[in-house]
Amino acid sequence: MGKIIGVVSLKGGVGKTSVVAALGTAISDFGKKVLLIDGNLSSPSLGLHLGIVEPETTLHHVLNRKAEARDAIYDYGNLHVMPASIFEKMEINPFLLKDKIKNLKRSYDVILIDSSPNLDEETLAVILASDQILTVTTPDHPTLSATIKAVKLARQRGTPISGIILNKVHDKDFEVSLPDIEGVLDIPVLAVIPYDIDTLRALSNMQPSTAYKPGSKGSIEYKKLAAILIGEKYKPFSFRDFFGMGLKREEVNREIFYNRVFK
Repeated sequence: MGKIIGVVSLKGGVGKTSVVAALGTAISDFGKKVLLIDGNLSSPSLGLHLGIVEPETTLHHVLNRKAEARDAIYDYGNLHVMPASIFEKMEINPFLLKDKIKNLKRSYDVILIDSSPNLDEETLAVILASDQILTVTTPDHPTLSATIKAVKLARQRGTPISGIILNKVHDKDFEVSLPDIEGVLDIPVLAVIPYDIDTLRALSNMQPSTAYKPGSKGSIEYKKLAAILIGEKYKPFSFRDFFGMGLKREEVNREIFYNRVFK
């Protein structure tokens, strides 16, 4: 039986959809069956990220009871994707999401759901449909404020929050520090993804960044996160290890997560 992971942020521009595509690809590289679902029903973009522009059947049709969930699933490399409708508008009930996708857990190791960037029914529906939550934030005060709301909403609904993905990090003094972010949210940072212009190049090529440039620092970080989410060990060569330097905070957090969940 697989698990459903909701990827949540309540502020646009943090790169949440790119995170879903990249992380999903990284998990599939470990030989796992992965399904990506676009739960951003008002402004879907996951399909566009992967070159699925006008699919005939989408999550909208599933929630409108016009199609079964399996009819809205498309192949993308080693991944499967359930996009939402960009152009076709119809009456839907977002809260049917949990019921409509629960049986898919039998066919997939991991299901990642991209959520709306708003505090609305769509985000709540993703949280309710998920077994656990990853929240995406960037290291700035406005985004951190919105992230606090997302964390509060997930906790109110009783969905476990596995950790934070800190995205678009420039590693500058003016950014909110990792310890401060953890202190405010009381959630461990599991991955730090550096800002990389190749992420935008990957988007223009309709590819996940982990497929476009698999050897980049960001891609390696996604692979490390993917590994601990599925109980795998991934230890690429590191100059920090070679020179006997200490572990970074996110690396310690990943090790704690792995030991807590899989040992």
